[in-house]
Amino acid sequence: MARKVIKQLRDFPSVEQVLQQRRLASAVSSVPRPLAAGIVKQVISEYKETFRKKTGPVTHEEIMGEITRRLAACKSGEIGKVINATGIVVHTNLGRAPLSEALFDAVRKTVTGYGNIEFDIPTGSRGRRGQACEKYLALLSGAAAGTVVNNCAAALMITLNTLANRRKVIISRGELVQIGGGFRIPDILKKSGARLCEVGTTNITTVADYENSIDRATGLILRVHQSNFIQRGFTQQIDLAPLVALGRKHNLPVVNDLGSGVFIPTRPLLGYREPTVQQSVRDGADVTCFSGDKMLGGCQAGLIVGSTETIDRIKRNPLFRTVRVDKIVFSILEKMLGYYLDGRWQSEIKLWAILAVTESELYRRGKQLVKNLGNPSGLSVEATRAYVGGGALPEASIPSVGIVFSAAYKAAALMKKLRAMPVPVIGRVEDDRLVLDLKAVDETDLVYLQRTIKKILT
Repeated sequence: MARKVIKQLRDFPSVEQVLQQRRLASAVSSVPRPLAAGIVKQVISEYKETFRKKTGPVTHEEIMGEITRRLAACKSGEIGKVINATGIVVHTNLGRAPLSEALFDAVRKTVTGYGNIEFDIPTGSRGRRGQACEKYLALLSGAAAGTVVNNCAAALMITLNTLANRRKVIISRGELVQIGGGFRIPDILKKSGARLCEVGTTNITTVADYENSIDRATGLILRVHQSNFIQRGFTQQIDLAPLVALGRKHNLPVVNDLGSGVFIPTRPLLGYREPTVQQSVRDGADVTCFSGDKMLGGCQAGLIVGSTETIDRIKRNPLFRTVRVDKIVFSILEKMLGYYLDGRWQSEIKLWAILAVTESELYRRGKQLVKNLGNPSGLSVEATRAYVGGGALPEASIPSVGIVFSAAYKAAALMKKLRAMPVPVIGRVEDDRLVLDLKAVDETDLVYLQRTIKKILT
């Protein structure tokens, strides 16, 4: 049927004829057949409409080409592997913290088939979901108890609904942040059933501002870590400890939303200090919330630690069942928390293994890759700046190295070609040059990256 010009409506192929085309076999089989049939039907219908309007000639070749493109676009919407050469290690759009194959293989043995997710083996009776994970979480954080929900926004919402439903929650105006995906702290607070009480100004909030707003309707004091933006100049933000003292004075719980959250000192690896979960517990926060898939280095989850009484209240909330996690999340977190407890986090957790790779090692990898390509003109290995991402201090960059294409290569066109590869390569553009930052590129993916660059250059 190729290149045949359609002269009348009956010349259009049927859906089944198209689905049987050998040239489309691979594209059609890449998606579920009913979906492929729907795409074919839609394209044929659109071209029939074009034919009726006599807006131009229609050929079978055009129809086949458009169907192929749409099937490919549909396939690209499925979750698949990409090479992260953006220089953002915890990239929200690329799955946040990467998991190692070793971890996934270990977890696979516990989640396939049946498991004791809610079964107590010693007694043979119904068990408590996630009890080992919660025990590890409490031990690692230094809190009396802990629990897990499906993300940090859910952790904050279930905490507010449990402790301050229909009551006033005091928060500094400088902490009314917007988190990823357009979600805003005031909106989450409102949906929780609590009432927002803003105190202070955007740049200055004092302890007196909090205390002057406390009354009988107050449910708790909320502190939100400003992890995804920075204020400079004439600013003042109250540390957690004074807020805890104020809360105890008025018998009010203090909730600390850390956002990304971290368990280890970050200054040695990253050059800046990110507040740890343990410090929040030591400072006396009644509840500390943080994410599992950012600087913890695990899967999407919202982790909550605090007193046994408070955690029990949260778990008894009828809404808790709507945000609880499954055996896969618990299994991953058990392994991850165990690595922290054993002191093996830097070697076993992929996020920290990536961040530990030195600038000199990245230079060595980049130089070797370009050498293997024959040192092509317009391709260089240069110092760059990478970022942790995941809402952790956006201006605190870390040294990195990138493979840089000169402006003559036309960065936008290169980016499009790299995204069209079987395993897409995602880079960034700086000063009209394409940069493939090596910080988050796994060493095992360098051979594929080299082949991809060679294919594009030739």
